[in-house]
Amino acid sequence: QVQLVESGGGLVQAGGSLRLSCAVSGSIFSRNTMGWYRQAPGKQRELVAAMTSGGVTNYSDSVKGRFTISRDNAKNTVYLQMNSLKPEDTAVYYCNLVVGSAYQKWGQGTQVTVSS
Repeated sequence: QVQLVESGGGLVQAGGSLRLSCAVSGSIFSRNTMGWYRQAPGKQRELVAAMTSGGVTNYSDSVKGRFTISRDNAKNTVYLQMNSLKPEDTAVYYCNLVVGSAYQKWGQGTQVTVSS
């Protein structure tokens, strides 16, 4: 059974930083894409950043230059370093794992709150 366990959310003032981690337990195919999505109250879930096992990244325009995604393939862990946080970054952040076109798994979500 594959599970995604997130950590690192919390409350931070605007301009501050947080680092999210997502560890995948269980056996997964080595070629995959791991990423972070977020969902603010009343809004749809949106992509924040994603990274393939080969190192290709994709960022939402709203976080480019402020957030950095990285991963440790040996540990099946993906990270999201969030700098220069803004109140509009407040949301529940979800870790996501995609393998091919047929398999997708979500984490339970971690709350990030940025105060002004």
